[in-house]
Amino acid sequence: MTQVVSKITPVLLAGGAGSRLWPVSRDQLPKQFQPLVGEYSTYQQTLKRISDPSLYRRPLVITNDQFRFFAQRQADDAGVPAEVVLEPARRDSAAAIAAAALLAEHRAPGGLVLALAADHIVLDDSSFTDAVRLGCKAAMEGHIVVFGLTPTEPRTAYGYINPGATFDGHTDLRMVQAFVEKPSLETALGYMQNGYLWNSGNFLFRSDAMIAEFEAHAPEILAAVRGAVQYAGSDLGFVRLDKERFECAPKNSIDYAVIEKTRKIAVVRGHFGWSDIGSWDAIWEVAPKDSAENVIQGDGFALKSEGCLIHSSGLITTVVGAKDLVIVATKDAVLVVPKSQSQEVKGLVETLKGVGQNEVTEMHARMHSPWGYIEEMFTGDRFGVKRIMIEPGARTSLQRHMNRSEHWVVVRGTATVTIDDRTNILAEDESVYVPVGRVHRIANEGKVPLELIEIRTGTYIDETDIVRLEDDYMRALSPYPASAG
Repeated sequence: MTQVVSKITPVLLAGGAGSRLWPVSRDQLPKQFQPLVGEYSTYQQTLKRISDPSLYRRPLVITNDQFRFFAQRQADDAGVPAEVVLEPARRDSAAAIAAAALLAEHRAPGGLVLALAADHIVLDDSSFTDAVRLGCKAAMEGHIVVFGLTPTEPRTAYGYINPGATFDGHTDLRMVQAFVEKPSLETALGYMQNGYLWNSGNFLFRSDAMIAEFEAHAPEILAAVRGAVQYAGSDLGFVRLDKERFECAPKNSIDYAVIEKTRKIAVVRGHFGWSDIGSWDAIWEVAPKDSAENVIQGDGFALKSEGCLIHSSGLITTVVGAKDLVIVATKDAVLVVPKSQSQEVKGLVETLKGVGQNEVTEMHARMHSPWGYIEEMFTGDRFGVKRIMIEPGARTSLQRHMNRSEHWVVVRGTATVTIDDRTNILAEDESVYVPVGRVHRIANEGKVPLELIEIRTGTYIDETDIVRLEDDYMRALSPYPASAG
Protein backbone atom coordinates (compact mmCIF):
# COMPACT_ATOMS: atom_id res chain seq x y z
CA MET A 1 0.00 0.00 0.00
CA THR A 2 1.23 3.49 -0.86
CA GLN A 3 2.16 5.60 2.13
CA VAL A 4 -0.81 7.62 3.36
CA VAL A 5 -0.47 11.38 3.69
CA SER A 6 -1.97 13.26 6.60
CA LYS A 7 -4.20 15.78 4.85
CA ILE A 8 -7.42 15.21 2.90
CA THR A 9 -8.06 16.50 -0.63
CA PRO A 10 -11.65 17.81 -0.73
CA VAL A 11 -13.46 17.50 -4.06
CA LEU A 12 -16.65 19.44 -4.72
CA LEU A 13 -18.99 18.14 -7.42
CA ALA A 14 -20.57 21.33 -8.73
CA GLY A 15 -21.90 20.64 -12.21
CA GLY A 16 -25.57 19.76 -11.63
CA ALA A 17 -28.77 21.62 -12.51
CA GLY A 18 -31.47 21.20 -9.80
CA SER A 19 -34.66 21.73 -11.80
CA ARG A 20 -36.92 21.00 -8.80
CA LEU A 21 -35.89 24.41 -7.41
CA TRP A 22 -37.07 26.36 -10.44
CA PRO A 23 -37.58 29.29 -10.96
CA VAL A 24 -34.56 30.20 -8.81
CA SER A 25 -32.36 27.33 -10.00
CA ARG A 26 -31.89 27.26 -13.79
CA ASP A 27 -29.51 25.76 -16.28
CA GLN A 28 -27.56 29.03 -16.52
CA LEU A 29 -27.16 29.30 -12.72
CA PRO A 30 -28.13 26.16 -10.77
CA LYS A 31 -28.93 25.79 -7.10
CA GLN A 32 -25.39 25.17 -5.80
CA PHE A 33 -24.44 28.75 -6.69
CA GLN A 34 -27.54 30.31 -5.10
CA PRO A 35 -27.94 31.55 -1.49
CA LEU A 36 -31.03 29.43 -0.85
CA VAL A 37 -30.48 29.04 2.91
CA GLY A 38 -28.35 31.70 4.56
CA GLU A 39 -26.03 34.39 3.24
CA TYR A 40 -23.78 32.13 1.18
CA SER A 41 -24.53 29.67 -1.61
CA THR A 42 -24.40 25.97 -0.73
CA TYR A 43 -21.22 25.76 -2.82
CA GLN A 44 -19.60 28.46 -0.69
CA GLN A 45 -20.88 26.88 2.52
CA THR A 46 -19.31 23.57 1.47
CA LEU A 47 -16.00 25.28 0.72
CA LYS A 48 -15.99 26.93 4.14
CA ARG A 49 -16.75 23.57 5.75
CA ILE A 50 -13.50 22.10 4.40
CA SER A 51 -11.27 25.15 4.86
CA ASP A 52 -9.25 24.00 7.91
CA PRO A 53 -5.65 23.87 6.58
CA SER A 54 -4.61 21.47 9.34
CA LEU A 55 -6.99 18.83 7.96
CA TYR A 56 -7.56 19.68 4.29
CA ARG A 57 -5.54 20.41 1.20
CA ARG A 58 -6.57 22.98 -1.39
CA PRO A 59 -9.94 21.80 -2.75
CA LEU A 60 -10.66 20.58 -6.25
CA VAL A 61 -13.90 21.75 -7.82
CA ILE A 62 -15.34 19.75 -10.71
CA THR A 63 -17.83 21.70 -12.80
CA ASN A 64 -18.52 22.51 -16.43
CA ASP A 65 -17.31 25.27 -18.68
CA GLN A 66 -20.45 27.36 -18.29
CA PHE A 67 -19.88 27.83 -14.55
CA ARG A 68 -16.07 28.09 -14.45
CA PHE A 69 -15.71 31.81 -13.73
CA PHE A 70 -18.66 31.80 -11.37
CA ALA A 71 -17.21 28.85 -9.42
CA GLN A 72 -13.83 30.54 -9.21
CA ARG A 73 -15.32 33.90 -8.18
CA GLN A 74 -17.53 32.41 -5.45
CA ALA A 75 -14.59 30.39 -4.08
CA ASP A 76 -12.46 33.53 -3.88
CA ASP A 77 -15.34 35.46 -2.25
CA ALA A 78 -15.69 32.69 0.35
CA GLY A 79 -11.97 32.96 1.13
CA VAL A 80 -11.26 29.38 0.00
CA PRO A 81 -9.44 29.49 -3.36
CA ALA A 82 -9.86 26.25 -5.29
CA GLU A 83 -8.49 24.48 -8.34
CA VAL A 84 -11.35 24.32 -10.83
CA VAL A 85 -11.53 21.30 -13.14
CA LEU A 86 -13.76 21.52 -16.23
CA GLU A 87 -15.79 18.58 -17.50
CA PRO A 88 -16.23 18.94 -21.28
CA ALA A 89 -19.46 16.88 -21.23
CA ARG A 90 -22.01 15.65 -18.69
CA ARG A 91 -21.19 12.05 -17.76
CA ASP A 92 -22.80 11.82 -14.27
CA SER A 93 -20.98 11.38 -10.98
CA ALA A 94 -18.91 8.25 -11.74
CA ALA A 95 -16.71 9.98 -14.32
CA ALA A 96 -16.37 13.05 -12.09
CA ILE A 97 -15.19 10.99 -9.10
CA ALA A 98 -12.85 8.95 -11.29
CA ALA A 99 -11.28 12.23 -12.46
CA ALA A 100 -11.05 13.43 -8.86
CA ALA A 101 -9.33 10.22 -7.74
CA LEU A 102 -6.79 10.39 -10.59
CA LEU A 103 -6.02 14.07 -10.04
CA ALA A 104 -5.72 13.59 -6.27
CA GLU A 105 -3.46 10.55 -6.75
CA HIS A 106 -1.17 12.72 -8.88
CA ARG A 107 -1.12 15.38 -6.15
CA ALA A 108 -0.54 13.06 -3.20
CA PRO A 109 -0.23 9.31 -3.96
CA GLY A 110 -2.34 7.21 -1.61
CA GLY A 111 -3.87 10.29 -0.02
CA LEU A 112 -7.40 10.64 1.30
CA VAL A 113 -10.10 12.25 -0.82
CA LEU A 114 -13.41 13.66 0.45
CA ALA A 115 -15.95 13.89 -2.39
CA LEU A 116 -18.84 16.22 -1.57
CA ALA A 117 -21.95 17.35 -3.41
CA ALA A 118 -21.81 21.16 -3.64
CA ASP A 119 -25.59 21.53 -3.32
CA HIS A 120 -26.17 20.00 0.13
CA ILE A 121 -26.88 21.72 3.45
CA VAL A 122 -25.07 20.73 6.66
CA LEU A 123 -26.34 22.38 9.84
CA ASP A 124 -23.44 21.52 12.17
CA ASP A 125 -19.97 21.87 10.67
CA SER A 126 -18.22 20.70 13.83
CA SER A 127 -20.14 17.42 13.93
CA PHE A 128 -19.49 16.98 10.22
CA THR A 129 -15.75 17.31 10.85
CA ASP A 130 -16.03 14.75 13.66
CA ALA A 131 -17.65 12.33 11.21
CA VAL A 132 -14.89 12.86 8.65
CA ARG A 133 -12.19 12.24 11.26
CA LEU A 134 -13.95 9.07 12.41
CA GLY A 135 -14.09 7.76 8.85
CA CYS A 136 -10.38 8.33 8.20
CA LYS A 137 -9.20 5.06 9.76
CA ALA A 138 -11.48 2.92 7.60
CA ALA A 139 -10.61 4.97 4.51
CA MET A 140 -6.87 4.67 5.15
CA GLU A 141 -7.29 0.89 5.30
CA GLY A 142 -8.72 0.91 1.78
CA HIS A 143 -12.47 1.17 2.40
CA ILE A 144 -14.78 3.63 0.71
CA VAL A 145 -16.59 5.47 3.49
CA VAL A 146 -20.10 6.86 3.04
CA PHE A 147 -21.88 9.19 5.45
CA GLY A 148 -25.29 8.16 6.73
CA LEU A 149 -27.86 10.13 8.73
CA THR A 150 -30.50 8.83 11.12
CA PRO A 151 -33.85 9.33 9.33
CA THR A 152 -36.26 11.81 10.90
CA GLU A 153 -39.15 10.63 8.71
CA PRO A 154 -39.80 7.94 6.07
CA ARG A 155 -38.61 9.87 3.01
CA THR A 156 -39.13 8.04 -0.25
CA ALA A 157 -36.83 10.30 -2.30
CA TYR A 158 -33.66 9.21 -0.44
CA GLY A 159 -31.48 6.15 -0.70
CA TYR A 160 -30.96 4.08 2.47
CA ILE A 161 -28.01 2.22 4.01
CA ASN A 162 -28.24 -0.95 6.10
CA PRO A 163 -25.31 -0.74 8.57
CA GLY A 164 -23.69 -3.97 9.72
CA ALA A 165 -20.82 -4.93 12.03
CA THR A 166 -18.87 -2.24 13.83
CA PHE A 167 -15.48 -1.23 12.48
CA ASP A 168 -12.67 -1.22 15.02
CA GLY A 169 -15.20 -1.14 17.87
CA HIS A 170 -16.81 2.22 16.96
CA THR A 171 -20.61 2.09 17.10
CA ASP A 172 -20.88 5.01 14.67
CA LEU A 173 -18.49 3.40 12.15
CA ARG A 174 -19.76 0.19 10.59
CA MET A 175 -19.43 -1.96 7.52
CA VAL A 176 -22.27 -1.64 5.02
CA GLN A 177 -24.56 -4.62 4.54
CA ALA A 178 -26.66 -3.19 1.72
CA PHE A 179 -27.74 -0.07 -0.19
CA VAL A 180 -31.37 0.39 -1.20
CA GLU A 181 -32.76 3.08 -3.46
CA LYS A 182 -35.88 5.25 -3.00
CA PRO A 183 -38.29 2.83 -1.29
CA SER A 184 -42.06 2.99 -1.00
CA LEU A 185 -43.50 4.75 2.05
CA GLU A 186 -44.28 1.46 3.81
CA THR A 187 -40.80 0.11 3.12
CA ALA A 188 -39.19 3.35 4.31
CA LEU A 189 -41.10 3.09 7.61
CA GLY A 190 -39.68 -0.43 8.03
CA TYR A 191 -36.17 0.82 7.32
CA MET A 192 -36.49 3.47 10.02
CA GLN A 193 -37.62 0.84 12.54
CA ASN A 194 -34.69 -1.42 11.62
CA GLY A 195 -31.95 1.19 12.01
CA TYR A 196 -31.27 2.01 8.37
CA LEU A 197 -29.63 5.36 7.57
CA TRP A 198 -30.22 7.94 4.89
CA ASN A 199 -27.46 7.90 2.28
CA SER A 200 -26.02 11.44 1.99
CA GLY A 201 -24.16 10.65 -1.23
CA ASN A 202 -20.81 11.95 0.05
CA PHE A 203 -17.68 9.77 0.17
CA LEU A 204 -14.26 9.50 1.82
CA PHE A 205 -11.66 7.23 0.24
CA ARG A 206 -8.00 6.71 -0.52
CA SER A 207 -7.30 7.82 -4.08
CA ASP A 208 -5.48 4.64 -5.10
CA ALA A 209 -8.19 2.48 -3.50
CA MET A 210 -10.94 4.21 -5.49
CA ILE A 211 -8.92 3.82 -8.69
CA ALA A 212 -8.61 0.10 -7.97
CA GLU A 213 -12.39 -0.17 -7.46
CA PHE A 214 -12.97 1.50 -10.82
CA GLU A 215 -10.55 -0.94 -12.43
CA ALA A 216 -12.53 -3.84 -10.95
CA HIS A 217 -16.09 -2.59 -11.53
CA ALA A 218 -16.09 0.19 -14.16
CA PRO A 219 -12.94 -0.17 -16.28
CA GLU A 220 -14.47 1.60 -19.32
CA ILE A 221 -15.14 4.74 -17.30
CA LEU A 222 -11.68 4.67 -15.76
CA ALA A 223 -9.91 4.19 -19.09
CA ALA A 224 -11.74 7.10 -20.74
CA VAL A 225 -11.23 9.43 -17.78
CA ARG A 226 -7.58 8.45 -17.39
CA GLY A 227 -7.01 9.56 -20.97
CA ALA A 228 -8.95 12.79 -20.39
CA VAL A 229 -6.80 13.57 -17.34
CA GLN A 230 -3.55 12.62 -19.06
CA TYR A 231 -4.29 14.94 -21.98
CA ALA A 232 -5.90 17.70 -19.90
CA GLY A 233 -4.96 21.27 -20.75
CA SER A 234 -4.61 24.50 -18.81
CA ASP A 235 -6.99 27.31 -19.70
CA LEU A 236 -6.63 30.62 -17.80
CA GLY A 237 -5.74 28.67 -14.67
CA PHE A 238 -8.51 26.08 -15.08
CA VAL A 239 -7.83 22.38 -15.69
CA ARG A 240 -9.72 21.41 -18.85
CA LEU A 241 -10.17 17.65 -19.27
CA ASP A 242 -9.69 16.35 -22.81
CA LYS A 243 -13.07 16.45 -24.55
CA GLU A 244 -12.71 13.57 -27.03
CA ARG A 245 -11.50 11.10 -24.41
CA PHE A 246 -13.88 12.21 -21.66
CA GLU A 247 -16.89 11.80 -23.95
CA CYS A 248 -15.95 8.12 -24.36
CA ALA A 249 -16.81 7.50 -20.69
CA PRO A 250 -20.21 5.77 -20.25
CA LYS A 251 -22.78 7.83 -18.35
CA ASN A 252 -23.30 6.35 -14.89
CA SER A 253 -23.60 7.42 -11.27
CA ILE A 254 -20.90 6.50 -8.77
CA ASP A 255 -23.54 4.53 -6.82
CA TYR A 256 -24.34 2.16 -9.69
CA ALA A 257 -20.82 2.04 -11.14
CA VAL A 258 -18.87 1.31 -7.93
CA ILE A 259 -20.55 1.83 -4.56
CA GLU A 260 -23.23 -0.87 -4.90
CA LYS A 261 -20.71 -3.38 -6.27
CA THR A 262 -17.72 -3.05 -3.97
CA ARG A 263 -17.32 -5.08 -0.80
CA LYS A 264 -14.94 -2.53 0.68
CA ILE A 265 -17.54 -0.11 1.98
CA ALA A 266 -18.12 1.39 5.43
CA VAL A 267 -20.54 3.97 6.80
CA VAL A 268 -20.17 6.72 9.40
CA ARG A 269 -23.34 7.65 11.24
CA GLY A 270 -23.33 11.44 11.17
CA HIS A 271 -24.75 13.52 14.03
CA PHE A 272 -25.30 16.67 12.00
CA GLY A 273 -28.40 18.09 10.38
CA TRP A 274 -28.31 17.43 6.64
CA SER A 275 -30.43 17.95 3.53
CA ASP A 276 -29.80 17.60 -0.18
CA ILE A 277 -32.32 20.47 -0.63
CA GLY A 278 -33.63 18.68 -3.69
CA SER A 279 -37.00 20.44 -3.62
CA TRP A 280 -38.74 23.47 -2.12
CA ASP A 281 -40.25 21.51 0.76
CA ALA A 282 -36.69 20.51 1.74
CA ILE A 283 -35.74 24.21 1.81
CA TRP A 284 -38.69 24.85 4.12
CA GLU A 285 -37.57 22.08 6.48
CA VAL A 286 -34.07 23.48 7.11
CA ALA A 287 -34.71 27.26 6.89
CA PRO A 288 -35.50 29.47 9.93
CA LYS A 289 -39.25 29.84 10.57
CA ASP A 290 -41.52 32.36 12.26
CA SER A 291 -44.06 31.53 14.99
CA ALA A 292 -46.54 30.28 12.38
CA GLU A 293 -43.95 27.97 10.79
CA ASN A 294 -43.64 30.23 7.75
CA VAL A 295 -40.30 30.69 5.95
CA ILE A 296 -39.91 34.15 4.43
CA GLN A 297 -36.91 34.70 2.18
CA GLY A 298 -36.55 38.09 0.51
CA ASP A 299 -39.47 40.42 -0.18
CA GLY A 300 -42.35 38.41 1.26
CA PHE A 301 -45.15 38.77 3.81
CA ALA A 302 -47.65 36.22 5.19
CA LEU A 303 -50.90 37.06 6.99
CA LYS A 304 -53.07 34.45 8.72
CA SER A 305 -50.99 31.76 7.02
CA GLU A 306 -49.04 28.82 8.35
CA GLY A 307 -46.45 26.38 7.11
CA CYS A 308 -45.74 28.39 3.95
CA LEU A 309 -42.51 29.24 2.17
CA ILE A 310 -42.22 32.57 0.35
CA HIS A 311 -39.02 33.12 -1.64
CA SER A 312 -39.12 36.40 -3.52
CA SER A 313 -36.52 38.60 -5.18
CA GLY A 314 -37.45 41.97 -6.60
CA LEU A 315 -41.22 41.62 -6.06
CA ILE A 316 -43.30 42.16 -2.95
CA THR A 317 -44.97 38.75 -2.65
CA THR A 318 -47.84 38.40 -0.17
CA VAL A 319 -50.03 35.55 0.98
CA VAL A 320 -53.24 35.63 3.05
CA GLY A 321 -55.02 32.69 4.64
CA ALA A 322 -52.79 30.05 3.06
CA LYS A 323 -51.47 26.81 4.49
CA ASP A 324 -48.52 24.67 3.41
CA LEU A 325 -47.91 26.53 0.15
CA VAL A 326 -44.64 27.29 -1.65
CA ILE A 327 -44.62 30.66 -3.43
CA VAL A 328 -41.49 31.57 -5.37
CA ALA A 329 -41.27 34.83 -7.31
CA THR A 330 -38.40 36.07 -9.47
CA LYS A 331 -38.32 38.96 -11.91
CA ASP A 332 -39.67 36.85 -14.74
CA ALA A 333 -41.53 33.87 -13.24
CA VAL A 334 -43.82 32.88 -10.34
CA LEU A 335 -44.32 29.39 -8.91
CA VAL A 336 -47.17 28.41 -6.56
CA VAL A 337 -47.31 24.77 -5.43
CA PRO A 338 -48.46 22.86 -2.33
CA LYS A 339 -45.45 21.78 -0.28
CA SER A 340 -46.58 18.18 -0.59
CA GLN A 341 -46.24 18.37 -4.40
CA SER A 342 -42.86 20.12 -4.54
CA GLN A 343 -41.33 17.12 -6.30
CA GLU A 344 -43.63 17.79 -9.27
CA VAL A 345 -41.76 20.99 -10.16
CA LYS A 346 -39.29 18.91 -12.18
CA GLY A 347 -42.13 17.72 -14.39
CA LEU A 348 -43.36 21.29 -14.74
CA VAL A 349 -39.91 22.37 -15.95
CA GLU A 350 -39.89 19.60 -18.56
CA THR A 351 -43.32 20.72 -19.75
CA LEU A 352 -42.19 24.35 -20.04
CA LYS A 353 -39.10 23.28 -21.97
CA GLY A 354 -41.31 21.33 -24.33
CA VAL A 355 -43.27 24.46 -25.25
CA GLY A 356 -40.14 26.57 -25.66
CA GLN A 357 -40.26 28.75 -22.52
CA ASN A 358 -36.76 30.27 -22.20
CA GLU A 359 -37.39 31.08 -18.53
CA VAL A 360 -36.68 27.47 -17.56
CA THR A 361 -33.05 27.77 -18.66
CA GLU A 362 -32.15 31.46 -18.84
CA MET A 363 -31.31 33.30 -15.66
CA HIS A 364 -34.21 35.72 -15.05
CA ALA A 365 -32.87 38.77 -16.89
CA ARG A 366 -29.29 38.36 -15.63
CA MET A 367 -26.53 37.09 -17.94
CA HIS A 368 -23.26 36.17 -16.27
CA SER A 369 -19.91 36.78 -17.93
CA PRO A 370 -16.32 36.10 -16.79
CA TRP A 371 -15.99 39.75 -15.75
CA GLY A 372 -19.36 40.18 -13.97
CA TYR A 373 -22.92 40.33 -15.26
CA ILE A 374 -25.48 42.23 -17.33
CA GLU A 375 -29.00 42.50 -15.92
CA GLU A 376 -31.94 43.52 -18.07
CA MET A 377 -34.08 46.25 -16.49
CA PHE A 378 -36.41 47.30 -19.31
CA THR A 379 -36.76 46.65 -23.04
CA GLY A 380 -38.85 48.65 -25.50
CA ASP A 381 -39.09 49.20 -29.24
CA ARG A 382 -35.52 49.88 -30.48
CA PHE A 383 -34.15 50.57 -26.97
CA GLY A 384 -33.19 48.77 -23.78
CA VAL A 385 -31.97 49.63 -20.29
CA LYS A 386 -29.51 47.32 -18.54
CA ARG A 387 -27.46 47.27 -15.37
CA ILE A 388 -23.81 46.24 -15.76
CA MET A 389 -21.53 45.03 -12.93
CA ILE A 390 -17.80 44.54 -13.52
CA GLU A 391 -15.66 42.85 -10.85
CA PRO A 392 -12.54 44.60 -9.51
CA GLY A 393 -9.58 44.02 -11.82
CA ALA A 394 -11.78 42.76 -14.67
CA ARG A 395 -12.70 44.21 -18.05
CA THR A 396 -14.95 43.45 -20.99
CA SER A 397 -13.64 42.34 -24.34
CA LEU A 398 -12.50 44.93 -26.87
CA GLN A 399 -15.56 44.97 -29.11
CA ARG A 400 -17.91 46.83 -31.41
CA HIS A 401 -21.61 46.61 -32.31
CA MET A 402 -22.99 46.89 -35.81
CA ASN A 403 -26.59 47.85 -35.02
CA ARG A 404 -26.70 49.73 -31.73
CA SER A 405 -25.21 52.65 -29.86
CA GLU A 406 -24.74 52.75 -26.08
CA HIS A 407 -24.92 55.36 -23.33
CA TRP A 408 -23.21 54.50 -20.02
CA VAL A 409 -23.76 56.18 -16.65
CA VAL A 410 -21.49 55.19 -13.76
CA VAL A 411 -23.48 54.70 -10.53
CA ARG A 412 -20.79 53.06 -8.40
CA GLY A 413 -17.00 52.83 -8.63
CA THR A 414 -14.72 54.18 -11.33
CA ALA A 415 -14.72 53.09 -14.97
CA THR A 416 -11.79 53.11 -17.38
CA VAL A 417 -13.47 53.51 -20.78
CA THR A 418 -11.69 53.02 -24.11
CA ILE A 419 -13.37 54.23 -27.31
CA ASP A 420 -11.24 53.76 -30.42
CA ASP A 421 -7.80 55.17 -29.51
CA ARG A 422 -8.93 57.31 -26.53
CA THR A 423 -9.16 56.21 -22.88
CA ASN A 424 -11.06 58.18 -20.21
CA ILE A 425 -11.73 57.75 -16.49
CA LEU A 426 -15.37 58.08 -15.44
CA ALA A 427 -16.31 58.63 -11.79
CA GLU A 428 -19.75 58.16 -10.23
CA ASP A 429 -22.52 60.20 -11.91
CA GLU A 430 -20.45 60.69 -15.09
CA SER A 431 -21.47 59.33 -18.50
CA VAL A 432 -20.22 58.58 -22.00
CA TYR A 433 -21.73 57.85 -25.43
CA VAL A 434 -20.52 55.04 -27.72
CA PRO A 435 -21.76 55.43 -31.33
CA VAL A 436 -22.62 52.49 -33.57
CA GLY A 437 -19.56 50.64 -34.88
CA ARG A 438 -16.99 52.26 -32.58
CA VAL A 439 -14.42 49.97 -30.91
CA HIS A 440 -14.78 50.10 -27.13
CA ARG A 441 -14.06 48.44 -23.79
CA ILE A 442 -14.89 49.04 -20.09
CA ALA A 443 -12.39 48.15 -17.35
CA ASN A 444 -12.64 48.23 -13.56
CA GLU A 445 -9.20 49.10 -12.25
CA GLY A 446 -10.55 49.86 -8.76
CA LYS A 447 -11.06 47.77 -5.65
CA VAL A 448 -14.88 47.80 -5.52
CA PRO A 449 -17.40 46.44 -8.03
CA LEU A 450 -18.12 48.85 -10.87
CA GLU A 451 -21.81 49.41 -11.64
CA LEU A 452 -23.18 51.20 -14.69
CA ILE A 453 -26.56 51.83 -16.23
CA GLU A 454 -26.49 51.19 -19.97
CA ILE A 455 -29.06 52.53 -22.43
CA ARG A 456 -29.02 50.83 -25.84
CA THR A 457 -30.65 52.29 -28.93
CA GLY A 458 -30.72 50.94 -32.45
CA THR A 459 -32.33 48.61 -34.95
CA TYR A 460 -31.11 45.49 -33.09
CA ILE A 461 -30.14 45.57 -29.42
CA ASP A 462 -29.69 41.89 -28.55
CA GLU A 463 -26.49 40.50 -26.93
CA THR A 464 -25.70 38.65 -30.15
CA ASP A 465 -24.81 41.96 -31.84
CA ILE A 466 -21.16 41.80 -30.76
CA VAL A 467 -17.86 41.47 -32.60
CA ARG A 468 -14.91 40.74 -30.28
CA LEU A 469 -11.47 42.00 -31.29
CA GLU A 470 -9.57 41.11 -28.09
CA ASP A 471 -10.63 39.10 -25.06
CA ASP A 472 -8.90 38.29 -21.76
CA TYR A 473 -11.02 35.15 -21.37
CA MET A 474 -10.19 33.52 -24.72
CA ARG A 475 -13.75 33.64 -26.05
CA ALA A 476 -14.44 33.69 -29.77
CA LEU A 477 -13.19 36.82 -31.53
CA SER A 478 -16.23 37.06 -33.80
CA PRO A 479 -20.02 37.45 -33.50
CA TYR A 480 -20.67 35.30 -30.45
CA PRO A 481 -24.20 34.54 -29.24
CA ALA A 482 -23.50 32.63 -26.03
CA SER A 483 -22.14 35.28 -23.69
CA ALA A 484 -22.15 39.03 -23.32
CA GLY A 485 -19.33 41.55 -23.09
